[in-house]
Amino acid sequence: MARFIEGLYYSESHEFVKVEGEYGYIGITDYAQNALGNVVYVDMPEVDDDITAGEEFGAVESVKAASDLNAPVSGTVVEVNTALEDTPELINQDAFANWIIKVKLSDPSELESLMDAKAYEEMCNK
Repeated sequence: MARFIEGLYYSESHEFVKVEGEYGYIGITDYAQNALGNVVYVDMPEVDDDITAGEEFGAVESVKAASDLNAPVSGTVVEVNTALEDTPELINQDAFANWIIKVKLSDPSELESLMDAKAYEEMCNK
């Protein structure tokens, strides 16, 4: 059963954003990692790369499929989760704890177009 955590922002393409001040931690949701199966590779951008809401910023590959990562918000990458380079399966263990990138948000108002946990859960259950 997938977990849906209150206080995060969710996109229709199954990414989440955890906001801390002017920064956002972006990763894939528990629902997404369940659907993908065993994650074997995470393609991440570089630090200082700019990402744009709605555009691809990387990919997650599993034994079943490869899935593009779409930016839920715009910003500049300030950190990548380097632990995922050697142990991508951390996403399967806890998708929410193992974020993929940390960005400095360039337009926090973009968060308003994302879903809360309840709306995202309803979308996933359809």
